[in-house]
Amino acid sequence: MKLLHIDSSILEARSVSRELSAAVVRAWQAAEPGIEVTYRDLALTPPPHLTGDVVATMKLGAKPSDAARSGLAAVEELLAEFLAADAIVIGAPMYNFSLPTQLKAWIDALAQPGRTFAYTPEGPRGLAGGRRVVIASSRGNIYTRSPASAMDFHEPYLVAVLKFMGITQIDTVRAEGVNLSPEHRSDALQKANAQITEMFADAQCA
Repeated sequence: MKLLHIDSSILEARSVSRELSAAVVRAWQAAEPGIEVTYRDLALTPPPHLTGDVVATMKLGAKPSDAARSGLAAVEELLAEFLAADAIVIGAPMYNFSLPTQLKAWIDALAQPGRTFAYTPEGPRGLAGGRRVVIASSRGNIYTRSPASAMDFHEPYLVAVLKFMGITQIDTVRAEGVNLSPEHRSDALQKANAQITEMFADAQCA
């Protein structure tokens, strides 16, 4: 099995989402020793933001301009890497109630008509199904209850766009409230790591 490990936090060693995504990958490797892991750090090598020229070529079939060629090559590399994976682990911190810009640019590269979804007379149809995704989510505040839940454009967006592309097997490992106090951070990490252990326990016993 091929697993794609994505990180997007800009906080390096201080990042909770990086800590969790690494823990998920280690647990997955322990459960399936033959797993092949590809790692991409979106903060270290940010995907290019889409331009009009790139979109005209990618989605409308226009002849690529010289300015668009490098962007198209980067987008194609990201998409090919994603489509080659059987499973994806996404380190996804919340920034300003949503995703890091690097992670959003990665998603924009993947969401291509005819590649990961299609418009049909019956409505949009995902083309990237059959993959499992684990989201390693970190949030400074607690957004799983009101009133802060109304400001959560983080996990709901990421789940929605993955489902739009046809991916339905999505698990979320979450550490939230990590900026409220050291005690909140420690408790959130403890609970998230227990969730990771439980997630792969059956596979390890099989």
